[in-house]
Amino acid sequence: MIRGFKDEGIVLARRNYSEADRILVLYTKNCGKLSMIAKGVRKPSSRKRASIEMFSKINFQAATGRGLDILTETEILDSFDEIRSNLPKVSVAYFFCEVVGKITRDDERNASLYSLLIDYLGKLKTSLNLRTLRAEFTKDALVLSGFWPEGKPLDDPDQALESVTEKKINSIRVGKKLTS
Repeated sequence: MIRGFKDEGIVLARRNYSEADRILVLYTKNCGKLSMIAKGVRKPSSRKRASIEMFSKINFQAATGRGLDILTETEILDSFDEIRSNLPKVSVAYFFCEVVGKITRDDERNASLYSLLIDYLGKLKTSLNLRTLRAEFTKDALVLSGFWPEGKPLDDPDQALESVTEKKINSIRVGKKLTS
């Protein structure tokens, strides 16, 4: 008996696996951060191919597998096309996804953080001041995750983020250059 589940999520990361598959990292509304395999999506005839692009908001259905869950169905809710046509905005969207991926653990549920990510991707569509948006997102994400006290000012969000994750955030460097 195969058990499955449905949820809504944002694609945080993806990497190629074998000849035709991809491993995805999704941040979901009800399950938190999940890694799953999308079988056959690298084939030209795959119907799921377009819906699993980076920072796409999707409804999905997955089957519980032995190791990784298996993505079985997808539906695009928002592909954020307004962001994809602007390189500085794309770099900030990658930054948002990388931050959420680094400050959360697998299966850690945080509906507020999910809503924050959706809200900021929506703001990114029309925002002109990307540097401020980036800093606000970092602070809000740290507060919602419990890594920074609410109401306390944060002078250098990037430094606070690196101390929390104990790693460099790869997209910080690119985001700083493009948003300055």
